[in-house]
Amino acid sequence: MKDNTNRPIAIWLYFGAFCIMVQILLGGITRLSGSGLSITEWKPLMGFLPPLNDVEWQHSFDQYKKIAQFQLVNAHFSLEDYKSIFFWEWLHRNWARFIGLAFLLPFLYFLLKRKIERKLILPISLLFLLGLLQAVIGWLMVKSGLNDTDISVSHLRLAIHFISAIILLGYTLWLAFKLSLDKLKMRHRLQFSTLNISILLLLFIQLIYGAMMAGSHAALAAPTWPDMNGSVVPPNISGHLFSLHQLTENLLTIQFVHRLLAYTICILVFLLYIRTSSWKINIYLSYIRITPVLLVLIQIITGITALLHSINGDYKTYALIHQFTGMLLTVSLLLLLFLNQKKT
Repeated sequence: MKDNTNRPIAIWLYFGAFCIMVQILLGGITRLSGSGLSITEWKPLMGFLPPLNDVEWQHSFDQYKKIAQFQLVNAHFSLEDYKSIFFWEWLHRNWARFIGLAFLLPFLYFLLKRKIERKLILPISLLFLLGLLQAVIGWLMVKSGLNDTDISVSHLRLAIHFISAIILLGYTLWLAFKLSLDKLKMRHRLQFSTLNISILLLLFIQLIYGAMMAGSHAALAAPTWPDMNGSVVPPNISGHLFSLHQLTENLLTIQFVHRLLAYTICILVFLLYIRTSSWKINIYLSYIRITPVLLVLIQIITGITALLHSINGDYKTYALIHQFTGMLLTVSLLLLLFLNQKKT
């Protein structure tokens, strides 16, 4: 199939990736605004409609009043206060519905017009299945906070929800790269793929820990930098650092691992930049190789700033930029890896 035939499909996939990135940001805003538990029911089809009259609004608010988040945190809320948090969760869910339609309708059109190669049908169909799985994971995450004891969702389920979105984003972009960027790939595979893959794997773990940091509010356990409450390694975690419970539940351990991974990834990204020095010949590839360096620096700066501001609650903008930069860093490293594949 010719490149100009693949172009509409690639554009469609890039648009889908953009929509996923917007959805991840909306998820961040939903979390930061405390809106995630405002809608206590999951209606996949009819849930796109908000309450349409005073009776429906009051019913939705009454359902929210039954959970611990209202009873222990937001008991002072009026109906108007409730509407303000309802909006972000409603928008987050409706954007997910929009993504589903933005995938399904063009996909059916391309199938009917036979514009998709047979070998691409299964890989692209997998996108839809991953999207459905993401919706189920999202509801299971929300459900973990719909009770009379927890004031927020499980930080582990939040991490699963977030990282599955990153996987969906990466898979979508990889398919788009294959359809549109093959001409930019190197003639011969260079000797840095292992390093690139290693960074991506560490970043994958780091993003999981970032989500656990956010979901558990682990920043409050040690809102200092470069030390952690006066220590390089908090003494009460050093003896149990490799315990699974400690790695996933202890707030100091979660933050310590998150910091350690950040420093390690930063060093490796700079090493990757040095290893790709031969790409200076092509100005476009030079831009691509410098991008992870710039992004990892922004990522660290915004992470530290959000940490230091967490104690007074003035951290949300920095946290959102931190999350967005993490996505962009993942995309840049994925693109770098793709371009290092030998031309087929």
